[in-house]
Amino acid sequence: MATMTPADVDAMWAAIDDQRARTADLLVRLTQDQWGHRSLCEGWTVRHVAAHLTLQQQGIGDALTFVLRHPRMLRSVTLNATIHDSAVLQAQLLSTSEIIARIRAGIGSRRHNAFVTPLETLTDILVHSQDIAIPLGLEVPMQPAAAAVAATRRWDTRHTWLASVNRRIPLDDYRLVATDTDWTQGEGPEIAGPIAGLLLLLTGRDAALEHLTGAGVAALRQAVTR
Repeated sequence: MATMTPADVDAMWAAIDDQRARTADLLVRLTQDQWGHRSLCEGWTVRHVAAHLTLQQQGIGDALTFVLRHPRMLRSVTLNATIHDSAVLQAQLLSTSEIIARIRAGIGSRRHNAFVTPLETLTDILVHSQDIAIPLGLEVPMQPAAAAVAATRRWDTRHTWLASVNRRIPLDDYRLVATDTDWTQGEGPEIAGPIAGLLLLLTGRDAALEHLTGAGVAALRQAVTR
């Protein structure tokens, strides 16, 4: 985790809490059909994504206990399969109201999953709130400053195992420029737009290209649709 001042850490957790509250407020308004709607995550419904967000605070002991209670998880052979299968299982175990209540219960907590940093928790809640909202034609705003922190983390770790959970979009040869906050990374043809859209792009969501502009957008769209 990059060096952060105590004030930076406080601001990050405040942003996490804010997005958890926004997400829970959205979920409570959804119909049953909307809960079953596809999300931006391939193979995941809105319900699966929401259930996944109830698993943001698992330490090693919590994860082991979850697997022991649900041995079917032992069939998950990759990291992505494990994440997907745990979300599907959690979605089956919890009612809609329980999912919402657990997301709200995370507000104020600074626990995070084992083997990752709180910056991954920030990315998780920012991006997954959009995975839920965008396919439903709804909006869950995110704080540009928080999105910039998450985007920097995703850029810096794009060639590490942390990026393996996302679809890999080739961004090394482009210059990413936020239009609503002071954030720029990379060199090459420009891809510009709100930092929220750039964060989605950095986490493998090519749906973000609809909201981005610049000389690099057409080339990147062609690259990801081959």
